[in-house]
Amino acid sequence: MSEPVIVMNGLDFPTSIAFDTDGSACVAESGLPFGGARPGGRVHRIENPGRDLRGEVIADGLAAPVTGLCLHAGEAFVSEGGAGRITRIRADGSRSTVVDSLPGPGNYHTNMAAIGPDEKLYFSQGAMSNLGVIGLDAYEIGWLKRLPHAHDIPGLDITLAGSDRTTSDPFGDEPGATTSTGGFVPFGTETRPGQRVTGTVPCTAAVMRCDVDGSNLELVAWGLRNAFGLGFLPDGRLLALDQGADDRGSRPIGNAPDLLYEVRQGRWYGWPDFVGGVPVTDPRFRPVRGPELGFLLTEHETLPPPEAALVEFDPHVSATKFAVTPSGKLVVALFGDETPMTAPPGHPTVGRHLVLVDPEDGSTRPLPAGQKTHRPIDVAVGPADGALYVLDFGQFEMTDHGVRAEPGTGCLWRWDDWEGEQDDR
Repeated sequence: MSEPVIVMNGLDFPTSIAFDTDGSACVAESGLPFGGARPGGRVHRIENPGRDLRGEVIADGLAAPVTGLCLHAGEAFVSEGGAGRITRIRADGSRSTVVDSLPGPGNYHTNMAAIGPDEKLYFSQGAMSNLGVIGLDAYEIGWLKRLPHAHDIPGLDITLAGSDRTTSDPFGDEPGATTSTGGFVPFGTETRPGQRVTGTVPCTAAVMRCDVDGSNLELVAWGLRNAFGLGFLPDGRLLALDQGADDRGSRPIGNAPDLLYEVRQGRWYGWPDFVGGVPVTDPRFRPVRGPELGFLLTEHETLPPPEAALVEFDPHVSATKFAVTPSGKLVVALFGDETPMTAPPGHPTVGRHLVLVDPEDGSTRPLPAGQKTHRPIDVAVGPADGALYVLDFGQFEMTDHGVRAEPGTGCLWRWDDWEGEQDDR
């Protein structure tokens, strides 16, 4: 069996690879300036993947982080997470805005888009907070460095329990000043039991859709914390990889898994009070960095029942994106943990490899191709050669002193005779 080989290197923290129907591909760099990297996202177009991987830059200066791209009818739809915008890039390099003024800034962003069987553009919008309450973790995350920042916006009508959290106040006039913050409100704002918040669109922690020109924006489903990976099976079902909440911030949670969901119209996926259909009050989710969790919402019976997941991954593996194989299985990229930010010190290193997932029975097994990568973040199956392409974000670690990352270490791997596809046949 052949080994995976690097076919494109020297990339600055890339996030996305996509193939067009003609066999050409695009690779997007995030534009994050870690380690002195050049700021601003870029998109490279590759006419003959597998043969000529030099590529041509067709877009530059995109708002970081670029979190995703998809190709449709020769055009690229790029998610500029830092701007809350999805931009269409035509073959001649001209651009137009498809969707703008999406929620942000926050812990998470406007994520990747995918074209559905109905020819609509589906995309996910991450939460502004870890678990519904803006906390000091928003200040500590390296690329924010500011408070206050945007609070979460529900997609469905909710009722708050008034369970506010008290933290130190970095803006207080006196040393040791504290402030209380509730759910779905700005930092330092209190809530009351029974307070109603009306659902609206656009919202956070959701999957939405619109026409390819940006018109007719509507909610598909709410309650997905950060559905970073999104895509359709051949039978038209929409799947999402939802990254679980962390043991950090004002409302920490322990041992929350990453989840694979089937996304269906009008459903609630549980965030911020349920994880895969299990309440956050379950003992398994007891955090180390805070007290036992109570509900942030009340009157749950007014919402759709929280959905169960198709697959649960280990906590903190950071499932990012997936490719659908010809047999209907998924190759999933596990970016890996970001301790000490996402979990207490001493938590084992997890993720940083690929897994093969059967969405029908939920079974998983590791794929060795990911063992050579630093941080696999996206995968794709080449339509012309059937090879597995693995995009590596590069050398990136969180430390007690912030981000430690090395520009130019991102790369694209090609695996011609890949074990997962052999086993599928």
